[in-house]
Amino acid sequence: MHKDSKRREALLYHAKPKPGKIEVVPTKAYASQRDLSLAYSPGVAEPCLEIAKNVKNVYKYTAKGNLVAVISNGTAVLGLGDIGPEASKPVMEGKGLLFKIFADIDVFDIEVDTKDIDKFIETVKNIAPTFGGINLEDIKAPESFEIERRLKEELDIPVMHDDQHGTAIISAAALLNALLLANKKIEDIKVVVSGAGSAALACSNLYLQLGVRLENIIMFDKDGVLHTRRTDLLPIQMHYAKEVQGMSLADAVKGSDMFLGLSAPNVLTPDMLLSMNENPIVFAMANPVPEIDYDLAIATRSDIIMATGRSDKPNQVNNVLGFPFIFRGALDVRATKINEEMKMAAVYALANLAKETVPEQVNIAYGEKKLVFGKDYILPKPFDPRLMTEIPPAIAKAAMESGVATEPILDWEKYKNELFDRMGSDNKMVRLLINRAKTDPKRVIYTEADQLNVLKAAQIVHEEGIGVPILLGNKEIILELKEEIGFDADVEIIDPKTSEEKERRNRFAQKFWKARERRGVTLLDAQKIMRDRSYFASMMVLEGEADVMLSGYSRNYPSSLKPILQMIPRANGVSKVSTTNLMMTQRGPLFLADTAVNPNPTAEELAKIALMTSYTVKMFGLDPVMAMVSFGNFGSSSEESPVKLRKAVQILHDQHPEMIVDGEVQMDFALNQEMLKEKFPFSRLVGKKVNTLLFPNLDTANTTYKMLKELNGATSIGPIILGLDEAVHVFQLGASVDEMVNMSAVAVIDAQEKQKRKKKA
Repeated sequence: MHKDSKRREALLYHAKPKPGKIEVVPTKAYASQRDLSLAYSPGVAEPCLEIAKNVKNVYKYTAKGNLVAVISNGTAVLGLGDIGPEASKPVMEGKGLLFKIFADIDVFDIEVDTKDIDKFIETVKNIAPTFGGINLEDIKAPESFEIERRLKEELDIPVMHDDQHGTAIISAAALLNALLLANKKIEDIKVVVSGAGSAALACSNLYLQLGVRLENIIMFDKDGVLHTRRTDLLPIQMHYAKEVQGMSLADAVKGSDMFLGLSAPNVLTPDMLLSMNENPIVFAMANPVPEIDYDLAIATRSDIIMATGRSDKPNQVNNVLGFPFIFRGALDVRATKINEEMKMAAVYALANLAKETVPEQVNIAYGEKKLVFGKDYILPKPFDPRLMTEIPPAIAKAAMESGVATEPILDWEKYKNELFDRMGSDNKMVRLLINRAKTDPKRVIYTEADQLNVLKAAQIVHEEGIGVPILLGNKEIILELKEEIGFDADVEIIDPKTSEEKERRNRFAQKFWKARERRGVTLLDAQKIMRDRSYFASMMVLEGEADVMLSGYSRNYPSSLKPILQMIPRANGVSKVSTTNLMMTQRGPLFLADTAVNPNPTAEELAKIALMTSYTVKMFGLDPVMAMVSFGNFGSSSEESPVKLRKAVQILHDQHPEMIVDGEVQMDFALNQEMLKEKFPFSRLVGKKVNTLLFPNLDTANTTYKMLKELNGATSIGPIILGLDEAVHVFQLGASVDEMVNMSAVAVIDAQEKQKRKKKA
């Protein structure tokens, strides 16, 4: 992709459809005059008076307890340096987004226009009553050290400079596990640190607490080794200075056990790596280019244990493993600070989590057969859902045991359930889908690639590594549009109507004619049909010239589906295809079936739809919990619709007793566990979170999914076609670019699964 195009895409992302990445939304009713009188005058006076009586009531009546300030003065923004407070705002908003999606913490980003330490501290202290915690961000050293130290001393809420401590905590957890694999004792290892900024110093400080000996740490900055005769060092840097004037990085690395890089690209050479001790530990965390390339390092030494800051390599030292969950635990016990005990608790919790059995959902998301603790897996993956239920409790316990918790947790099981519920408020599933698709990209045909939005989706699919696009349509138009959007990759473009495709078109026509010659299709008919992109693309998939086909952007669903049903055979044992939509709701992922194909399925067909849907839910790494929804509850009505659902449930209970499915049940009971348990304690759904809804007919299924999409803004992925022998799917008419990208990822995963099944067969 052109640099200018990438720049334009980034700018459009932040500017459209509305500027910025975060917003404030009401959490209380506001529809009536009564609501407004409670929200503001005169009703608001009552909580004000209660807080005036006891300032701790601010946590009871306001959002303070779940609100963190991300504060910067813009003096050390990413790798961009001192670019000012306004220019730092996109980064601070981005940090707020991560807080929300990973730990359900609300954020206000605050950009302070001063480089004066005293003024900055005064500003933060003056606004601190608003917040439950302070996350300092992108403040240059040495000012960052003093600012954090004083704010921790002078405020009674958690304060953390994540640039320092986040990296330190994650890398320390990785170090503990690397040492275990290398069979080395922490007190014996020799550590070479390339970099002497805030992150490198914080890492080294934490390593000392873990047991690394000070005399065993040699530190370098851009001017060379930190030695005692240098006059340009800060006191905290002088702590690591040695009597080693003139020592080079190569000298220091020789015979060392660990290299910690937080500096510059390619400073560690293969020869230097070869000079390290047996089972060397290398954390090369310069981004985007590390101190030594991962593939080069692995090729140089087979016994290396390596981590980087990159998401495309094993063992990413990613701060998102830490700060959201550390603040979550600190806020939930109203900690007065984030102390060393809490940081250490995070280190050990992360290290221990990597040694536990990985949920299948995570294996599937990252395209792994089985992630197992070892050289390529010393840290949990960022999208591991256990981070939310394991790290905050560890932080909360450490806060309680160290005496900084003001509201201790008494019921840990209840607390874990609350944390689990918070996970439903984000859109992590989409990223998981894309990550999984990228593990084994497939050839994806877009039958309407001369439509601008379809081409944009294909471009993203190519650049993200989700799939290899094959573009069908008018070649001249496609080339013009590619140039317009900066899609300069050399991808295959096919126009089935052109003379250059005559040989393939005739070959496909012969195949189609032979398959349907006894169904009234002539060879001439077949030759005409193969000029149609959908038929042509379907035949490409059948002939193994592509893996995935996607159509339907500019045509209604039935007309797009017809060629597919004529061309693509059903999967083994399937008589009727169906569809499901995956909706990313605030309560988590929710599958709805059948949303696009069968107008009024029978009970037997509903049972088969449920079975096919359950396979799809499992494909996404979830255990299906299925409710057949209607206007009746467990026999309360003798009308056709609930009776049909009741019969379908009975079929499934008899033939597939292992399935968690029940009904017929009304929608509110299906989704509200307390209501269900109170009224229908016998249901198989009691105590389980329903993630799949099945409907008696197409009207209710289609209407429900479109209502969720439009009224609640739920991301929709689908309709996902179930029951075909190939990965062929149809976009909704006028689907957005994001919807088409997500659907492309699903289709690639579908192709991956179908190919696995065929190999087994």
